[in-house]
Amino acid sequence: MIEENTVAGDELLNRISINPNVCFGKPCIKGTRIWVSLILDFLASGMSQEEVLKEYPDLTPLDIQACLAYGAEMSRERHVPIPITSLA
Repeated sequence: MIEENTVAGDELLNRISINPNVCFGKPCIKGTRIWVSLILDFLASGMSQEEVLKEYPDLTPLDIQACLAYGAEMSRERHVPIPITSLA
């Protein structure tokens, strides 16, 4: 089961491109100039997948899933400093 998820993740990540000559080298959805971070920001702000697809009709649900997969992979590699708060 884990291997199947890894293969699917790799297939999703193939939908993302990084080219130093396109969008300053930021990760984009392949074949577009749409930044992965833009899609992740939209989703984080509460937009639904359907709303994103309506704004960007050339995207597919798999493109959005690829952005999520990329974000998940990046979170394994980098840490975002978030202050630790006490429960007291």
